[in-house]
Parts: sequence; structure tokens; C-alpha cells
Amino acid sequence: MDTKNFNQLYLKDTSFANLMQKRIFNVLLIASRYDAFMLEEDGRVDEQIFFEYVSLNLSSPPRVKQVNNFDHAFYELSSKRYDLVITMPGIEKSDTFEQCKNIKEKYPDIPIVVLTPFSREVSQRIGNEDLSGVDYVFSWLGNADLLLAIIKLIEDKMNAEEDIKSVGVQMILLVEDSIRFYSSILPHLYKFVLKQSQIFSTEALNEHEQMLRMRGRPKIKLARTYEEAIAIYNKYSNNVLGIVSDVSFKHNGVKDKKAGIEFCSYVREHDEFVPIIIESSEIENQTMALNLNACFLDKNSKKLPVDLRKTILRNFGFGDFEFVDPDSGEVLYTVRNLKDLQNTIMSVPDDSLYFHGSRNHISRWLYSRAMFPIAELLRRKAFTDISESQEVRELIFNAIVQYRKMKNRGVVAVFKRDRFDKYSNFARIGQGSLGGKGRGLAFIDSLIKRHPILEDYQGVNVTVPKTVVLCTDIFDEFMEANNLYQVALSDLPDDQILRYFLRAKLPDKLIEDFLAFFDVVRRPIAIRSSSLLEDSHYQPFAGIYSTYMIPYLEDKYEMLRMLSDSIKGVYASVFYADSKAYMTATSNVIDQEKMAIILQEVVGTQYDDRYYPSFSGVGRSLNYYPINDEKAEDGVVDLAIGLGKYIVDGGRSLRFSPKHPRNVLQTSTLDLALSDTQTRFYALDLKNMQESFSVDDSFNLLKLHMREAEKDGSLRLMVSTFDPYDQIMRDGYYDGGRKVVTFANILQHDAFPLAELLSMMLEFGSKEMGRHVEIEFAGTLPSEENKQGTLYWLQIRPIVDTKEMRDDEVFDLPDEQTILKSNSALGHGIMNDLYHIVYVKTKDFNSSNNMLIAREIEKINRRFVEKGENYILVGPGRWGSSDTALGIPVKWPHISNARLIVESALKNYRIEPSQGTHFFQNLTSFGVGYFTINPFMNDGFFDEAYLEGFEAEEETRFLRVIQFEKPVVVKINGKKNIGLVLKPGIIVERTENTNTI
Repeated sequence: MDTKNFNQLYLKDTSFANLMQKRIFNVLLIASRYDAFMLEEDGRVDEQIFFEYVSLNLSSPPRVKQVNNFDHAFYELSSKRYDLVITMPGIEKSDTFEQCKNIKEKYPDIPIVVLTPFSREVSQRIGNEDLSGVDYVFSWLGNADLLLAIIKLIEDKMNAEEDIKSVGVQMILLVEDSIRFYSSILPHLYKFVLKQSQIFSTEALNEHEQMLRMRGRPKIKLARTYEEAIAIYNKYSNNVLGIVSDVSFKHNGVKDKKAGIEFCSYVREHDEFVPIIIESSEIENQTMALNLNACFLDKNSKKLPVDLRKTILRNFGFGDFEFVDPDSGEVLYTVRNLKDLQNTIMSVPDDSLYFHGSRNHISRWLYSRAMFPIAELLRRKAFTDISESQEVRELIFNAIVQYRKMKNRGVVAVFKRDRFDKYSNFARIGQGSLGGKGRGLAFIDSLIKRHPILEDYQGVNVTVPKTVVLCTDIFDEFMEANNLYQVALSDLPDDQILRYFLRAKLPDKLIEDFLAFFDVVRRPIAIRSSSLLEDSHYQPFAGIYSTYMIPYLEDKYEMLRMLSDSIKGVYASVFYADSKAYMTATSNVIDQEKMAIILQEVVGTQYDDRYYPSFSGVGRSLNYYPINDEKAEDGVVDLAIGLGKYIVDGGRSLRFSPKHPRNVLQTSTLDLALSDTQTRFYALDLKNMQESFSVDDSFNLLKLHMREAEKDGSLRLMVSTFDPYDQIMRDGYYDGGRKVVTFANILQHDAFPLAELLSMMLEFGSKEMGRHVEIEFAGTLPSEENKQGTLYWLQIRPIVDTKEMRDDEVFDLPDEQTILKSNSALGHGIMNDLYHIVYVKTKDFNSSNNMLIAREIEKINRRFVEKGENYILVGPGRWGSSDTALGIPVKWPHISNARLIVESALKNYRIEPSQGTHFFQNLTSFGVGYFTINPFMNDGFFDEAYLEGFEAEEETRFLRVIQFEKPVVVKINGKKNIGLVLKPGIIVERTENTNTI
């Protein structure tokens, strides 16, 4: 089988939104009040049409304007656009048809329908009229569905060519010249087709998709002569779902009693399997119908509409599909939907599969359900011999898998227990918002669908982990049903708030949904926050709320308990003290915040009692610290082995530009590679079944030495081996020697196309978001289970674009005029409203005191928050690192009023600057300036002696707070990465207060 062609045939999705583009919105009804009243019982025509549309789940019902005469009609046509004119002539002789010609001459594009009461006299008179100004004549038989049928017939005529040719929409051809008969049959036919469309549309993943999918229903075309029938068939012969034909109608302008037989014979010569229904009032035509392998219906039958509906259901591919034994006719399997077909196809006997497959029964069934790409594939695969059965069976199965993956991609489906399976990707429970992270994930899923290169790049695919979102209305229901707002908004400690939430009850309706989710995922589950404010464009609440992980357990009810506690824990974290402080810092109101929950499979592999991914990381499309020939727009990535918490907490990750993967500063020298690369990693502890959840969401995460990963055998492709005897680093994993995390085989030797994929992800993400972005990802490298490996895209959020800030020049001032100067400055613009500097005293500094320093800073920041004032913060090492050896372990709420943060290296304490954490993302998003200085390497300047000359407003064991009478001016040129802080009173040009960095 040619797999390349196979992919090209069906991987292109159907855009149902582009179907049925031409619609009838305004109908002009020309009729006396009495005639209009005849249409239905109380004369409100547009109401009746509206209710018909609603009952069939159709959108955009047309509005009907009724006028009493043609003079009024011409006035209406001249003053408003109409899409259809329906006129009802009276019994007496009138000029209706002449007036219709006049309308047609003036408005040739408007379809005109004459609707006449049925009687023998009327029929005879119409036979003598000039019908050149009329598109269709219908006979009113008291059937209220006729108006709907007329509108849909004309809409089908308007859209047929585009819809059939573009995506393969099918057509049912009705060949009939009797006005009375087609006026009776068409309403039944449309009602049947629309009802069937309603049924198959339920296979769509949400209500919006259902409505759109209705547009893929088969079109119905009406032919009234032999020539018209031949022309329509020849034009759409590849898309005919079935034909319903009379026997006697005009051929070459003359009534021909065998025209229908001749037409059906013509069709049979071209297609031996297309379903044909021949209807006739002459029973002797039955034999000829059977000779053409066509069904026969007696027009004289009183139950003709019922017989026609049953025959179409059985032959045109509607309803359930039945696999039968071709010899006995016994039904072997009944297939109700695509998932049924997927589960059944491998069990269908060869003779049954050949019987149905060779006659296009399966493709016709798929066509009738608007599954065009897969139907087209199966129809083009000629099934000519029973020996091909296994090949066809696998083709159908693989095609369904690919089709379902494609349909799931980029759609937020409604979670349904009976439909969520391993091919499902993203679903929601509830009707509320998805929250910030949830929206981000849904956006990623749709972005991947728009860029198919990500789904198969050198055999590796980028995807979103299986995700179910509990929408914000579940949060509302939980809070109100358990009366939690009073506790939540109080000043109780975090652990007490958590206890109240854990005692509360989640809605019972979720239990079965959770159990179904467990059965499909069969992996550990991450329970992540997705609040309304999280990851919004200008207020990213990154890392503020809790994220828990739970192991996959065979005991589903124990797993259910852990999941329930985790959800409540995330809900409770909205109301923790840090969250409330963050709200205050961002001028948000706590009771405006609502929380959605993301339930997501944890990316990774199980190694005995622990679980972690091969790697995880954070990427940004804007690199604030480019080296050598890198450009800021090339982006930057921080990469680490194990769970992403290592990077978030400021651990030693590997930093590189995805456009320059061979240019890694940390591995450029042996000393750097040994001293500045990852030595520890995080994994999920699968044994930890803690009975009561903790405020600390990492209670069941293990921080392990890299030697443990070596024991697991998970380091291949990601490490180099240091040979202490030869004092050399060898790329790759070799026995003996220290393993150093360099990712050399991936970044330098292309063992896995990570850099190329990350570069594309950042490029596509930035382009589609219209601004620079930060992404999170994780991956599994090739293994026995997954031969190619997979890259999982976990999150995307915007970075505030520095191009929107002022492009002020930073002057090269002498050191004596400045307090601080940095050649690695982040931010852009001028601040001249800062009166305070808080700095860590460097004399006798010892990193073992970093935890104590963090507590002192928290207290000082609280006072600045209370006063509504800002300050400059200066200290050694990495701000926000959870590793106290690397820096001071503050959280963002503890330094939320700092407008400029400075990381300074000391002579005996030189740490690489922090980048790659949620904490850092918050700094940039709030427009906080960021300096890195290393005065002992002539890289920047910090005049601590100048500050020591001032009396401290406040002094603690480790900190000094200085207040100036005049403001200090901060100037940053983000394009040159130069920043400085001027001493008070120094006059510089253009120092208007921009309040933005």
C-alpha cells in the first residue's frame, strides 16, 4: 500500500464552516391574506418556518414578508434584498406567470416559486402557462413542511457545485415531472435527510461542531426532464449517494413513458453499484427495475412515503450499518458509529467484508454521515479480490484512527464517558470558562493542527498530553454548595483553609467521568490550576497556584480519593495568603478569580517506584542574554532531565538558543561543564499515598541525584561521560566516569530533532499570538515502547513585548555619577519615581543564611506594600532559587513591590544569572527591571560604599534600607542591554516618568 498517497487522501480535514455559504434569509410571499392563511392554521408563516428550523436543529431561519399584490411586491424588491420570491395565484385567471416573468427580467438572480393549491383545473391551466419566469411550481397539499423543502431545495441548488466539488458532499437525485408528486415527496425526503443528519451530527465533539456538521448532509437535486437528469448526473456522477426516479417524463420535449428506464440504464452503464429506486404507477415496470438491480416502489401505494423512507434508509447508507453473511443474509455485526466500526472491522469475516467493500457500501455509509476524507479514501481503494481482505481491513482501521486523531485535534470536545478513548485529546466537563492555561492548551492543540509539520517531523510528533478541563462553573458549584466563601476570604492560615476545602464535597456527577478518564490515560495525572487570570496577556499569574501530581493506581477508588483531594487543594490555593498578596499587587479582586482545573496525563516513563519524563523545559521566543552571534529574536531554551519543577525552582538547567544548538556556553569549557550543569532531578514518587494532602504541592515529588537516573537507564542521549584519567569529556554514555548532563547527542549530533522542533514551536507560537511567547514542554526519547519519541507541548503564554516601551538612550555616564551599572540589563525605558534601595550587606555574607535573608525581605516588602511604595532590590546570587546555595529563596509575593531587581556576584560567590523560572516570567510581565552585575570581573558596577555613607531607614542583621530625599533615576536600553541607576540629583535629559521598564 502506498502510505504517502494514503496520507494525502484523507489527512485533509473538512471545513464544514465553509459549506452552505449561500443561504436564503429573506423570503417575499406574494399572496392574498386568505391564500397565506392556507399555508398554516393562523397565518404566521415566518413563525412556522422558525419552529420547523428549531425542531431540526437548523440555524438561520429565513424571515418572510407577505404582500397582497405585485405592485407592493415590486416596491419591496426595490427597497430590500430578497433571496426568494414565492407567489400564490388564485383559482381565477390571473397574470401571475406574466408578472413572474417581469420580476425575473428585473431580478434574474432571485429564484421564483409558484405555489398553487392542488386541483385538476389548476394543473391543466399550469400546463398551458409560460413558465419561463418561474424556477419551480409546487402544489400545496396541506403539508406544513413544504415551505422548508422549497427553501432547502433552492439552497441546495445554490451551493451544490461548490460544496460537492470542494469536499465531496453527496447528492440524492430525484427525477420527477409530476408537480403533485414531487410536492408530496420532497418534504418527506428533506425531513428524512435532515433527521438523519441530526443523528450523525451527534458524532461531532461539541454542540458547535454538531451544528456545522449538519451542513455536510447530502444535497437533493430535482430534475424534471431526461436531459436535466442526464446533465446533473454527468456533472456529479462521482458524488451520487442514490437516485429516485419516475419512469414517465419528458425526453426531447415529448412525454416518454420509458424515459426513466432509459436514464437508469445510462446510470448503470457508468456505475453498477449506485443505489437506484424506480417508482411508477404501472406495476409492469417492476421487472425492468429488477433487471437494472434497482428497487421498485408502487406510486399507487397509500404508504408510499413510508416505503420510500425505508428503502432509502436501507440502500443509501443511512442508519446503522449491518455486516451480513452474503450467502444467508444473516446480520453478523451492527455498527452504529465510527468507533463501532473501528472496534468491529478486524472481526468481520473476509466474505462479508468483500461483499460490502467491493460494492462501496462502507464508503457510502461514511459519505452519508459526512465523513468525506475517509469515505473518499475507501472508495478510491478498488477492492477487486477477496484475497485483499486483510489489507482492506487494516486500511479501514488505520484510516479511522488517523481520522479520529485529526478530528480530535484542535477541538475542545464535550467529555462523554462512552466516547473518550485513547484517540481523544482534549475535552471539557462543564459549560464555564477553560481558564488561562486551559485556553492556552486548546490554542496549542489548534495551532498544531494548522501546522502539520509538527505532527511528523523526522518521525517525531509534537502533541498535547491527554487533557480534561473542569470548567469554572464546577468551581462555582463546589464553592456555593459547600458554603466556602466565608472561610476562603477570611485571614485563616493556609493549612486551615485547605482543611476546610478537603472536608467539602465535589459534585457526585464527576465520579463516573473521573473513572472513565483513569481507564483511558492509565498514567499518573497532573492536577493543574487554570484560573481566569492565569496566563492572561498582561497579568500572567504563573506559578502562584498549586499543581499536584498523583500516581496511577490499580485501586481506582484510592486514586479517586487522591484526585478529589488534589482538586480541592488547587481550589483552596486561590485563597492562600500568597495568592491574596499577589491579587493586591496586581490590583485584582480575589472574588473575581475563578478556577478551572486541568487534569492531564503526566509525560514520562515509570522506573520502579518513580516516574519522570526524559526531559522538560521552558522556551522563550525572546532571548534577553544572547551570546556570540545569537540574536534576541532567536529565542532561548532551558532544558533539564526529569520533571519541570527543577527549572521552575531555578535549578541548573542547560541553556541554549534553538537556532544555535551547538553554541552552549555551559559546556564550552570542561570546568563549566563540570560545575554548571544539572546534578539533581525531580521525579514523582509512586509509593507516596499520603492520607492528607499538604499545602506543599510537591510533597510526593522526589529530588534525586543524577546517579539515580543512571541506575534507571534513562540518561542515554542526554549525557556526556567525563574521563577523569584523561581529563576529557566524551559525548555520549559510556561505562565508568561521571555522567554530565550536556544533551550533546541531541543538540550537537542530531539524535533527536529537539532544537528544530522548539524553534518551530516558538516561531509559530509567536506569529499566531502576535507577540513574544514563553512555552513549556516535556518529552520522551525513543524507546522500545515508543520507537520515535514524542515532544509534548504543555503551555504557551505571552511575554510583554518590550518593543512597546520607550526607546530611550542610556548615556555612558562616569561611575561616580551612578550607583549601579549593568551590561546585562533586562527591560526598557526610564523610571524616576524610586526613593528606596534595599540591599543585602556583602560584608560577612554567607549563603547558608539565605533562608533567613528571604524572611527579612518578606517583612520589609510587606511594609512597602502597605505604604504603596516601590524600591530597588540588590543581592547576591539567584533571586527566587529554591536551592539556597544558589541564591535567596524568595517567592514573587515577597518582593512584589520591587521595580528593579539586581543580582550581583561576589568575589567568592559567583552564580550564573537566573532565567527559566515562572518567577522570572513574572518579573518581565510586571515590567520590573533586571540587572546582572559582576564588579570583580569588570562587568558592571555597584557602589555599595556610597550607600554605606547614608543612614539606614531600617537595618537588620542582613539588610539595609536606604531612603533618598530625591528620586534615583533608572535608565535601561533594552536593545543594547545596558542599564544604570543614577545618584539622586544627577540631571539627565528626557527623564519624564514613563512608569514602565
